[in-house]
This record gives sequence, structure tokens and C-alpha cells, in this order.
Amino acid sequence: MKIFESIPSKEPVSKLLNGINSPEDLRKLDKAEIPIIADELREFLLYTVGKTGGHFGAGLGVVELTLALHYSFETPHDRLVWDVGHQTYPHKILTGRKGDMESMRQTNGLAPFPVRAESQYDTFGVGHSSTSISAALGMITGADSKKINRHVTAVIGDGAMTAGMAYEALAHAGSLDKNLLVILNDNQMSISENIGGLRNYLSRVWASKTYNKIRESGKSVLTYLPGAKEFARKAEIHAKGMIAPGSLFEELGFEYFGPVDGHDSQNLINILEDLKHIHGPRFLHVITTKGKGYAPAEGDPVGFHAIDKIKKSDSSSSTITEPKSPSYSKIFGDWLIHKANKDKDLVAITPAMGEGSGMNEFAKAFPERYYDVAIAEQHSVSFAAGLSCEGLKPVVAIYSTFLQRAYDQLIHDVALQNLDVLFALDRAGLVGLDGATHQGAFDLSYLRCIPNLVIMAPSDEDLAWKMLNTGYEINGPAAVRYPRGVGLGKEYEKTEEVLNIGQSKTIIESENYDVVILSFGSLLKSALQASKELGAKVVDMRFVKPLDEKIIEEVSSKFKLIVTLEDNVIAGGAGSAVNEKLNELNSKSSVLNLGLPDEFVEHGDQEQQKILTGLDAEGVINSIKEKFKNI
Repeated sequence: MKIFESIPSKEPVSKLLNGINSPEDLRKLDKAEIPIIADELREFLLYTVGKTGGHFGAGLGVVELTLALHYSFETPHDRLVWDVGHQTYPHKILTGRKGDMESMRQTNGLAPFPVRAESQYDTFGVGHSSTSISAALGMITGADSKKINRHVTAVIGDGAMTAGMAYEALAHAGSLDKNLLVILNDNQMSISENIGGLRNYLSRVWASKTYNKIRESGKSVLTYLPGAKEFARKAEIHAKGMIAPGSLFEELGFEYFGPVDGHDSQNLINILEDLKHIHGPRFLHVITTKGKGYAPAEGDPVGFHAIDKIKKSDSSSSTITEPKSPSYSKIFGDWLIHKANKDKDLVAITPAMGEGSGMNEFAKAFPERYYDVAIAEQHSVSFAAGLSCEGLKPVVAIYSTFLQRAYDQLIHDVALQNLDVLFALDRAGLVGLDGATHQGAFDLSYLRCIPNLVIMAPSDEDLAWKMLNTGYEINGPAAVRYPRGVGLGKEYEKTEEVLNIGQSKTIIESENYDVVILSFGSLLKSALQASKELGAKVVDMRFVKPLDEKIIEEVSSKFKLIVTLEDNVIAGGAGSAVNEKLNELNSKSSVLNLGLPDEFVEHGDQEQQKILTGLDAEGVINSIKEKFKNI
């Protein structure tokens, strides 16, 4: 295998890969050519992701596995279901999208994850983890019911195997006895390094000295026997299940095979060909290296999980672009350390999002107060509830889109019992390049209806710090939701200052009573720019729940038009809360609610997404002018 030290600066000349526009083209090649294709595919992947940015290490790690799967199975008739989708760039290259890879994550370009509408080879849309086994089981069950003969394979990473949903699906599959193949891509990584009992269990499996000793000695003996090589290869697939602790999956009803080398493409093809002829649920354990083939990524799999567009400082090194201002995640990380130094009862929890949430430094400084519970959002919330019951002060750092997975726990285990838990909701609103599966578009709607919960949305960095202070001091559940990336660039002091609950701040007074803009969260910049042209009064609402009812009463019926502005879906969001109050006051003013539309916003640059959804300054101005035509 060729090892790359740097990102190719020019599009590589790929002799074999250039001739592959579908898996059917791949299957026409001799098996001996697959390792050559693997090198070409890896080099092409490095080149394109270096230009577009995107998920990086996982795709490099599954090059050989992807080739083996498309070579062995008759895709798309045979179904291939990927989990999460971080590792599907090689899959996209092989399935007719090679020429479009430079549009990855760009507006109207290729999606960063599998999307059913994009290709017939993308059998299931993914983005959140641990869904593949359930979906694949549904597919094979549906095919059987229609008497369709096809193979269905789910490829799931060991990070995604930490979520309970995967085990619910495994248990169900074992009871149905369907011809389902589950492949565990074990690289000991999700986004962060995997933790917990499952990681320890898998490590014991593939590191078993007993197994490896028997396997190697068996190979050396069998090599001298006529026809023994083929027997040894098949025996190796089964041996691990007998000797190593593979009983976890067997007890769930699966026949366990492996672990096997995930970078030996020819052997993988042989194994998959064998597994095609075995009936019932099968579990293949494959060992891979995240970032395989690119030396910097192998050395730093966390840092190279995903990258921005790479700037080349010279021909042999690469750097990842960094924002000039501190991100909201960085501010949260700084606040966490600051507050932990002040309060020994603070504990921090994340469901496998330590790096993304800005918690690395806290984890180093306070390892005994840091809990990465793996990809287990539901557990993270109930775990926090239990900690709160014992007088600790849990802070749960979680992406807005992933809190959706713990909604029952948020209501039943935290809010209903009015427990003291602070939720730091990162990636709220438009997330940009990761697209529809990761947009934090719904949190205000699904949080606002929950009793006991205080909801805050900062418009700048300084407010983010103060809101975290405020939420922490509330004796009950609170949520601070903030966007991906940087804010307005406002400096913040590391103080203990808190805000008055439910109190807004007027930023610009109006000389007339035509328009007032009630801005919630990160779109204040658009409101301020619109005010310059329209002469509108601008209020930074700050709190979504409780609302500043005093300011709503003040503007009610005084202004011709009351505009609400938020980076959440309009349905049920902050604007809806204002509408409810205005209705209660029998307001005579016209109302315009601006927010995200009733549709899933696809991937693209965050600023472009604001333009497309009419939430940039020009869009806000045009919407207000259009509304005035009807007043």
C-alpha cells in the first residue's frame, strides 16, 4: 500500500480508476488489480477532500472494504447501508460521482452523507449514528416478503456500536433469522477516541494472544498440506468465534467471524464471497486504521476526522484553516474550565462530542469530572439527571441535532423533576456544510413547549458567556443554544455576571413606529443591517422562554409591523411564542415571522444558506418591504 505524506497538489493520473464509473465497471477487473485501484482511489480522495474539505479519516480507512463490498455484491440490487456516512466518500467515487467530488458539501453539490435522492446506490439517508442495522433489517425483511432475492449489508463503525439502538436492532435481527450481514468497521475511533466497556471488549477480541498464536501456527502447518491454503482461509474466518470472546454477538443470534484485516482487499473479497453462501444473521469484524494511507491522519485520527479546505504552506506539509475569532465552542470550553475552578460540584458530560464541543482542555484539567458516555445521547441526559439528584451540577454539551435523540429523557427525567441540569447546545440553527441531517433547526420548537425549562439564545460572544453563567445558577433545567462557528467578534470578560431572567435589551430605538424587529439569537447582525435602511427599532430578545412580556406589551399595537427573527423553523419557534402573547393582548399590529422555512435545508456555506432562506440582511429587508405592501 502506498503511504502519502502530503495532499496531492494536482489531480492524480489514475489509470484504472478513470475507467470506473460504476461498481459494474469495478467487477470487470481482475481481483489482482484491486490493490492498485485502492492506491489510486486513496490518492484521488486525498486530492478532492483537500480541495473541498469534509470528512477525511474514516473514508481513507475503508477504501479496501468499500472496494471489496462493491466487487463482491451486485450493487445496487444488493443493498449496502452505511452508518453515519463519514466513511462514504470512496463509495461515492465508485458509484458514478467521481466527476462531482469537487462539489462536495457546496451549495447544489454532492451531499456530505448518503442521500437517497442523490444516487440509487445510496440506499438509506444517514447522518445520525447507529441506524444502519435497523434499516438494513427492514430492507431484507421487505425483500423476503416480496420474494426478492438480494443481499443486504450494514456497515457500522465501532463508535456507532456504542449506541443502544444498534443493540436493539441486533437483538431483533437475531430473532428473525434473516440473511443479514453486519460488518463492524473497528478502528477504535468514532470522532473522538472510543471509550467504555464496548471498546475494552473489542480490544480483547482482536488482541487475543491465544487466537493469534493458533492462527499463525495453523497457517504455517497448513501451508505444507495439499489444498490447505483455501481451507486455512476459510478456517480463519471461523476460528475467532471459537477461541476469542466473540460470544456477545453470538448470544444475540449472529454467527461471528473475524476479526480480519480491513486493508487486505483480496482477502476481504474472498471472505465476503464465502459469507454470501452462509444462511442467517452474520457478523463480520473488520480491523481498519482511520486515516489509512495518509501519514498525518494516521498519526492524528481525531484532528483529521474532518478537515476544512487545506492550505499548503509548502510541497510537503499541510495545515488546517482556523477561524480568526474564537468560536462559540471555544468560548464554552473556556467557560467550563473557569466555572469548574470556582465550583467543585461542576461535572461535564458529552455523548462522544468532546472535541467538537470544545471540551478537550477541560478533560485534561479535570479528568475526574469529565464524562464522555460515547454515542449515547439518551443515557447522557438521564445520567446527568442522576448526578443532579446527588447535588452535583451537571453540564451536558450536545449538538442541537443530537439532543433530538434524547427528547423523552429531557422531558421525563430532567424537566418533569425540575432537576438542575444545564444544556449547552452547540450547532444550533444553520450548520452549513454538513447539511440537512445536522441542522439545528428545530430546538426552539421542541424545547419551548417543555415546562420548567429556561431557554436562552446569545447574539454574541459576551452574551454566550453570561448566559452560561445564568443557566448554571438557575436552580432547574436551562438551555443555552448557540451556532456553529464564530459570532460577531465581540470581546468577552471571564466574569461571574448573570442576566436577569426573561429580560431583553433594546439595541436601536426607532424614530418612527413603522417596524420593530424582535431578534432571537445569532441573527442580530441581519436585524441591525436591516434597521439601517428601514429605521426599525431592534430588540435583542435573549430569552426564548420566559419571554420578555413587558417589551411585547410595549410594542403591541404601537408599531405598524412587528417582525420576529430567528434561526429556527418558524413553526412553533420563538416567533410563535410572540404571536401567542400578541394574541392574548389583542394586538392590532401586523406581524411578520421570519425564520427557517418548512423544509429541510440542504448543505452549503452558512452565509449562502442564510441568503437562500431569506435570513441575511437583504432577505430581511425585502421580506419587510413586501409585507408593508399589504398593510
